[in-house]
Amino acid sequence: MDSKQLREAIRSGTFTGSTSGAAGNKVQANLVILPKAYAFDFLLYAMRNKKAVPVIEVIEDGRAVSRFAEGSDIRTDIPKYNIYKDGVLTDTVEDISDYWQDDFVTFLIGCSFTFEQAVLDEGINIKHIEQGRNVAMYKTNIATESAGVFSGELVVSMRPFDESEVATVANVTAQFPEMHGGPVHLGDPLEIGIKDIDHPEYGESIDIGENETPVFWACGVTPQNAALNAKPSIMITHAPGHMFVTDLDNDDYRQR
Repeated sequence: MDSKQLREAIRSGTFTGSTSGAAGNKVQANLVILPKAYAFDFLLYAMRNKKAVPVIEVIEDGRAVSRFAEGSDIRTDIPKYNIYKDGVLTDTVEDISDYWQDDFVTFLIGCSFTFEQAVLDEGINIKHIEQGRNVAMYKTNIATESAGVFSGELVVSMRPFDESEVATVANVTAQFPEMHGGPVHLGDPLEIGIKDIDHPEYGESIDIGENETPVFWACGVTPQNAALNAKPSIMITHAPGHMFVTDLDNDDYRQR
């Protein structure tokens, strides 16, 4: 499926899984939707934490169409959404039409799923794609820079690679600075506050082989962690691993 067909399959409910590996060379995006009263604070939070929250589009209040996705509808075109009320996750749904408000501002945020295709193109396998799982994501002890009501620790995604592949993977992903860029940490998870690598807070656990190194990237789930502190009246995000697929090409964001 091309990107438009994939969005239509998501909208109809025939595609409901993780979008990792599903969009080929098309840019995927994390989602944050907030009432306009919180939008400036969030944009400032994103600007101060670009590694974790690289904004690629802001959709004006009340609008639901991305200019980077023909015929799209933000309310229906993501497989699963998380609904937060006053900082508490209250529901996970496949359609947010019933929650929609005219003052909603939508932020699309660069996603590491975008650079996965470039890693695959190097002939390097990515374990969670190979095993049909969602990527593993963890809360860390790395503080983000606060802005207004938003603050919290960095969330990272993890992919294990053979020791011989780590340098190539790091170099390739660094070519996508607006999609989280290169790794924030290699190796021992305890050094960034992850006490149990087998039990991620988000996504699914991935086995790490004897000769493999866990590699960690800043993750677009970070705003969901910040929401626990900010406690906005309502905040809608993608469910981890279930992204918005645009019509943009990955190479549009590649800096060689």
